[in-house]
Amino acid sequence: MKNASKYKKHYFMPPNVSTKWIKKHHLEKVPAWCSVDLRDGNQALVVPMSLSEKLDFFNFLVKIGFKEIEIGFPAASETEYEFCRRLIEDGLIPDDVAIQVLTQSREHIIDKTFKALEGAKNSVVHLYNSTSLAQREQVFKKSKQEIIDIAVLGANLLKERAKSTFGNFRFEYSPESFTGTEVEFALEICNEVLKIWEPSPENQVIINLPGTVELSLPHVYASQVEYMCDNLYKRENVIVSLHPHNDRGCAVADAELGLLAGAQRVEGTLFGNGERTGNADIITLALNLYSHGVDPELDFEDILKVAKFYEDITDMRVHQRHPYAGELVFAAFSGSHQDAIAKGMEWREQKGLYEWSVPYLPIDPKDIGRQYDGDVIRINSQSGKGGVGYLIKEKYGIDLPKKLREEVGYIIKDASDKQHKELLADEVYDIFYNNFINVSYPLAFADVRFVQNDAGFETANLTVRQKGKERIFSGKGNGPLDAVVHALRNSLGVKIDIASYSEHSLQNSGSSSEALSFMEIRDGNGRSFWGVGRDTNSTVSPIYALFSALNRSGLIN
Repeated sequence: MKNASKYKKHYFMPPNVSTKWIKKHHLEKVPAWCSVDLRDGNQALVVPMSLSEKLDFFNFLVKIGFKEIEIGFPAASETEYEFCRRLIEDGLIPDDVAIQVLTQSREHIIDKTFKALEGAKNSVVHLYNSTSLAQREQVFKKSKQEIIDIAVLGANLLKERAKSTFGNFRFEYSPESFTGTEVEFALEICNEVLKIWEPSPENQVIINLPGTVELSLPHVYASQVEYMCDNLYKRENVIVSLHPHNDRGCAVADAELGLLAGAQRVEGTLFGNGERTGNADIITLALNLYSHGVDPELDFEDILKVAKFYEDITDMRVHQRHPYAGELVFAAFSGSHQDAIAKGMEWREQKGLYEWSVPYLPIDPKDIGRQYDGDVIRINSQSGKGGVGYLIKEKYGIDLPKKLREEVGYIIKDASDKQHKELLADEVYDIFYNNFINVSYPLAFADVRFVQNDAGFETANLTVRQKGKERIFSGKGNGPLDAVVHALRNSLGVKIDIASYSEHSLQNSGSSSEALSFMEIRDGNGRSFWGVGRDTNSTVSPIYALFSALNRSGLIN
């Protein structure tokens, strides 16, 4: 591509890089989650949410389990202000939930913000101002000291207004565009704010380190966060928060490495909605933790319901490949993948395992409301015998013999290929049924009568229909099924033997059950053919299977 040389790095490594976080293999503790869907997410929508939609979204976030929710920028518009007042005055905020509001470091904005928060039981006032080199030079044209003065002004105003306003207030400060700020300067300005607020065990302060624009590899962000964590004033009383954006597609990685580096809190949105490429996706972060055995303390047990709510209220769409929630993220079309998943499931069942370790599935889809038969095994022309067999067993309770599974798989793949589409479970079953179960053309089984002689041999008198005509076939054998085989041999002049046979019961929706028989026959040239029989009579079911196999063989006209 042209013009690559015009792009230079605009981020800053810490002066001392310790990278202690590299030695940590995984996250062991859930961070504090703060949803910014109603502020950062809302301002990124083509059509921002109405007051009623924001109320619905707030209630939904509470139901999921968020304890901190940034509800907006009360000084920005009347809708934002009224939303804040409505939550407080109507008692819509649970006692264990804190609302968070954003404010610039300007006196009239801070005044209106505290007016909006009057009477709040638990709230976080989030102060910010831009600190990056690009913002200082190009937008504000101010020195470092002048930028510090802006933050100090806001910090003092927050402290004063909190004392004169009824309510319970905590403070948060963000050096906006932290990722484009010299790290030593970011530390200096944060410490100046902390010295005004004087954090204590009873009055902890949040320092938020936003990746306002993602500028570097995730490990650089982690090193920046670690430097801040190691050097913040009264660090033991400071909650270090992260707010990554996704410009380079690494917001989730930034958040995870930032947590390894010492942060304790993450601000993000459902499905990563936010300006430009979006924010850190809290659903992905939470379920990543879950996949490592850490309870995220958020309820995503019905992820499709969460996705539908989000799509309905934001008019955004969850991508088919979105982690955990996308329509296709658990789907296996590949035959080898399907086979491995099916065998992994069987392994779990045989061993009675609780711990999850199924190939190709990082978590059990059922734990987040997904279904094996609709979400995991998907059938198209790339599918294999394992997937088709697993789907038929999981959905319809039919456990196909291994060799039959292969033959069914080829027929299903061929049907999908010719139709140029994915086959749904019912379509797969219909193809299987029409090709294998109780096949009645060109020879239809109608009835049978058995007579046993003194020597123990059975005589089978078969009533069949062939080309619209009813015929009677008779044969003797050392049992009912053997007698039927001899009757067919004698009357049709075909040389067939039963190569394999098995059966199992199939429980119906009522109290009765049907016998399901699987039969492989072999002709005089050693070729084998499969048929399946289904009937409530366990003696008749294998006869249907025999006729099905014979009809599929092409040995009769």
